Amino acid sequence: MKKIVVLLMAAALLSACSSRKNLVKSSSATTATAYSGISKEEARRNNELIRNENQQAITAYSSYTVTQYIEHFKKIAIQEMNLYGIPASITLAQGLFESGFGNGELARVANNHFGIKNTSDWKGRVYYKDDDRPNDAFRVYNNPEDSYRDHSEFLKRKRYAHLFELDKNDYQSWAYGLKEAGYATNPNYPQLLINAIQKYQLDQYDRPEGEIQKIKREDRVLAQINQNIGKAVKDSLILNAPTNKLYTVGTGDTLYNISKRFGLTIEELKTLNNMADNDIKIGQKLVVSR
Repeated sequence: MKKIVVLLMAAALLSACSSRKNLVKSSSATTATAYSGISKEEARRNNELIRNENQQAITAYSSYTVTQYIEHFKKIAIQEMNLYGIPASITLAQGLFESGFGNGELARVANNHFGIKNTSDWKGRVYYKDDDRPNDAFRVYNNPEDSYRDHSEFLKRKRYAHLFELDKNDYQSWAYGLKEAGYATNPNYPQLLINAIQKYQLDQYDRPEGEIQKIKREDRVLAQINQNIGKAVKDSLILNAPTNKLYTVGTGDTLYNISKRFGLTIEELKTLNNMADNDIKIGQKLVVSR
């Protein structure tokens, strides 16, 4: 019965969380390129190649129970907490939901435990699966540990920066903060995480930190986030686009007014430019026509 309940919770959160992981690229084989609306046959061939490459691990895969999943991944969650300040309980709860406690297709085939989709800075393999749209592209990792590290890196964005100023054992503030920052659209998302943390006592893996430790960690992580803010994405889509299809961002521009000017929706504009969020800067070049 416990397994059925958790599976249902996982299914609910999979749909709730998908809004913050935007598809911006697809793949010609196993290396990511700009999104171009890949066909079902191309997606099938790509996924078959991924399955063949990972055949040994897939064949040897053994299903997890919730308890086994927590026991197996608690160490890496604690390591990520100590590096970045994300409560281990939050990471484990999200991993449980997103991966169906390690038994979902993406986790088994692509080692992707957080449902992270492809973005313009990803140079690795992708796996196609219907989600927000047919054949959404998801990142493929060499092992689950890489997925956990990438989850931490994914959160090192401007919209989540204030969360890293929280105590690393303050899972309740993290749960509500993720929702407020747009991580998920489900209004019950914070309580779902909190309920899972309390039900499985995941907060036992959280650790307090001293004031000096907290300041040093904040300074280090926030400096890394600041370095990433405003960096223009240099990819083949921008470099190869004809000049008449590009627009240079000026003072006062927003994604909204640019999209309206060129008859696009904001999501279409973001997809054309491999954008994971709404941040733009003056002088940045955007593709504004297909």
